[in-house]
Amino acid sequence: MRLTRKTNTPATTGLGISRRQFLKRTGVATGGVAAAGFMGAPMMQRTEAADKTPVLDSPVETKRTICSHCSVGCGVYAEVQEGIWTKQEPAFDHPINRGAHCAKGASLRQHGHSTRRLKYPMKLVAGEWQRLSWDDAVNEIGDKLLELRDAHGPDSVYWLGSAKFSNEQAYLMRKLASMWGTNNTDHQARICHSTTVAGVANTWGYGAMTNSLNDMHNSKSMLFIGSNPSEAHPVAMQHILIAKERNNCDIIVADPRFTRTAAKANKYVRIRPGSDVAYIWGLLWHIFENGWEDREYINQRVYGMDDVRAEVAQFPPSVVEDITGVPEAEMFDVAKRLADNRPGCVVWCMGGTQHTTGNNNTRAYCILELALGNIGKSGGGANILRGHDNVQGATDLGLGSDSLPGYYGLAEGAWQHWANVWDVDYEWLKGRFDDTEYADGKPMYSNGITVSRWVDGVLEEDENISQRTALKAMFYWGHAVNSQTRGVEMQKAMQKLEMMVIVDPYPTVASVMHDRTDGVYLLPAATQFETTGSVTATNRSIQWRDQVIEPLFESKPDHEIMYLFARKLGFGNELVKNYEMNGDEPLIEDILREINRGMWTVGYTGQSPERLKEHQQNWHTFSFENLRAQGGPADGDYYGLPWPCWGTPEFRHPGSPNLYDTSVPVMEGGMGFRARFGIERNGVNLLAEGSAPVGGDIDDGYPEFNDQLLKDLGWWDDLTAEEKEAAEGKNWKTDFSGGIQRVAIEHGCAPYGNAKARAVVWTFPDAVPKHREPLYTTRRDLVERYPTWDDFDSIMRLPTMYKTIQERDNSADYPIILTSGRLVEYEGGGEETRSMSWLAELQQEMFVEMNPADANDIGVRDGDDVWVEGAEGGRVKVKALVTPRVDRKVAFMPFHFGGVFQGESLHDRYPEGTVPYVIGEAANTATTYGYDPVTLMQETKCTICRIERAS
Repeated sequence: MRLTRKTNTPATTGLGISRRQFLKRTGVATGGVAAAGFMGAPMMQRTEAADKTPVLDSPVETKRTICSHCSVGCGVYAEVQEGIWTKQEPAFDHPINRGAHCAKGASLRQHGHSTRRLKYPMKLVAGEWQRLSWDDAVNEIGDKLLELRDAHGPDSVYWLGSAKFSNEQAYLMRKLASMWGTNNTDHQARICHSTTVAGVANTWGYGAMTNSLNDMHNSKSMLFIGSNPSEAHPVAMQHILIAKERNNCDIIVADPRFTRTAAKANKYVRIRPGSDVAYIWGLLWHIFENGWEDREYINQRVYGMDDVRAEVAQFPPSVVEDITGVPEAEMFDVAKRLADNRPGCVVWCMGGTQHTTGNNNTRAYCILELALGNIGKSGGGANILRGHDNVQGATDLGLGSDSLPGYYGLAEGAWQHWANVWDVDYEWLKGRFDDTEYADGKPMYSNGITVSRWVDGVLEEDENISQRTALKAMFYWGHAVNSQTRGVEMQKAMQKLEMMVIVDPYPTVASVMHDRTDGVYLLPAATQFETTGSVTATNRSIQWRDQVIEPLFESKPDHEIMYLFARKLGFGNELVKNYEMNGDEPLIEDILREINRGMWTVGYTGQSPERLKEHQQNWHTFSFENLRAQGGPADGDYYGLPWPCWGTPEFRHPGSPNLYDTSVPVMEGGMGFRARFGIERNGVNLLAEGSAPVGGDIDDGYPEFNDQLLKDLGWWDDLTAEEKEAAEGKNWKTDFSGGIQRVAIEHGCAPYGNAKARAVVWTFPDAVPKHREPLYTTRRDLVERYPTWDDFDSIMRLPTMYKTIQERDNSADYPIILTSGRLVEYEGGGEETRSMSWLAELQQEMFVEMNPADANDIGVRDGDDVWVEGAEGGRVKVKALVTPRVDRKVAFMPFHFGGVFQGESLHDRYPEGTVPYVIGEAANTATTYGYDPVTLMQETKCTICRIERAS
């Protein structure tokens, strides 16, 4: 693979400048002065290879696509000849990556010719894989699904989707599950950023990254807590280092492990895993003590900060040091850096979210930024870096067990809204669900089982589950099961299922770890380079992908497979009622138009296929500094129309690059905080006071807009006659005409209102975030002061334990804290990236990082084989990497490996020719029980283990 592109396409098409063009223009490639002195004959002479590698000389077609690994959203030029993906180049004119690639991005082309892919449908018969036709596979699986539905109801089947779907596919998957009659559907966001979405949305309205990577150029300080972009989001580091080099940004990393990001920081602070809230309260103690908070900002835009002050007062320096391990001087230093260098942002990832206290952590981070007045400021913000390429979009599109698309929830009004969008009868849709009342309510209106708990959904007794029966069949549709905790119990759950269906470009660990001999199906899905559609980057920008090549082998695009099952199951016509069909494949653009018609809440209504394609074809017109187009057909738009992009596409809202920025008019992307939680509580005003987006007709707080508010303000007649008819009795979220949003914005008002952010979330188990010790902790002396919650009878249909687990003291047997994280070479569960030879060559062994003192105590040397055993008995055999990167009594494992289970290789269980180049133990075989009580996020960042030398 090479970066230099050869094409006859003129530069004016927006392809950008290649490295060869750069060299040519600077004189190196043309024998100029630079070449004469730098590459003269004595140093370098041309040689001719005896046998040149054959190359195609057929015409080159260049496709524009987006990297399918992390959520940075890097642009890629893919060169295709005779239907073969022959070359790729990072897009030098793309406004996010500007010609940069990480190792994973540079490997994308292997998707187009990988021999490790699934090639055709298969099923397991007497322990052997047998080939099937698509018709036979869909019919066999469909017949079993209908049998299970008749015997156990629609909730007996789990539709586990993927953050690897396009937006349109994620939306269609949620629609498919809804029409099947269940909320038992989910995707990877549950186990990566669900606590972010819940915590942040319940603080100020939307649960997403507030600013952009490009806007981080303007930051004067950055606090990374539970985030390691050098490995997890490498291309994001160019933006971070621009801030450091150009803006003298003070970079602080708080992490249990000295990461590659810490190596680039101005300040590194080592904290004990699971002590995030205490650490943030320790910073706020110094901020409040010294009067460094932004009092005017708090008075105008924040509710409940006095309650936070009372909680923070319980965390003086001595208490914070005892919990976190960070001395007072270090805490003061970081607090002063943040106070002296504003605007500043806080950046977090799964290191902050994957805890039983995950929602407490994310809300504490937000409260820190509110206290400093950093939200709604360029260079400030809560810059939440998402993992998979479309984990943001799949979440927005409702592929979760707790909401319909657009975060509309599951109340009857939400179902009626989407029934109208889908043009189906609400009563028909209602009749698809089990109408029985269970402990959590009727299944249609109650949260489904989460992906983090599907294991318990299978193993739990029927009488303890808030649905008719336990789960009987699972679809693993683009999901890595090794990214989930409690691997030993997961295997037991797989064995109890009546059917497993794995839909993926690769077989995945699910195909080999079950230890079954039948009842398992493999269906080859196309990659995102073999279809087209949109994808939402971490900063909320929505990007269009070209189809690079036709689906390889017998693979099919996910949305086509969805339709095939819907047709078999009896609701195919309803699923695709509003779409043009190309054979069995729904038109992607029509799915997006349906999304535009319904998703008013988060502003997915202005990003039509035509506007997104216009942006895609004009990457070169968008600024690398602020994402805004400078001239060209999209002049004035922000790249990717980051949501909310209010109103209809014809309204031409430019998108919102920085959320909650009142210094910018609403029509330019400005807004206050969302009025989502009412207008007052206990007699205290919840709306903004003396603060509003500039240029608006209302210069104070106001509620969300509906038809009555327009009438009260005298703005009703600004609607057209058609808009009035559509808007009567509606609000900004349910008015299909977009008229309510249009009129509000034309008067300079945000459709969702203008309120205060809330530091107190009175609907959560902890209204103000509290430090609570992890369920498995080596600090038993802290449990009495900072206990976990009591057990819950039912959270999202399942009983959930807290105190029962924490009361078991096994810290003497398991004295080391175990945490996990990413490597730069691999992504997610790793099946895809470990099946790419270029990446597999870079990292061939699964390992555990352990401190030299612990290694010496145990008698282990670097490179030795060791057993890592978790507190619930799961064991993995891995290499020891002895390093001071981790502290004493702390160990770290990457979570990208699979294909070995408790010392046993599963190599021979893969279908022939599909074994990844690298296999290894899954870290999550050794991880343990533990879930956040708001979202059921799994706890992977602070369990306990013991390490022994393997004999």
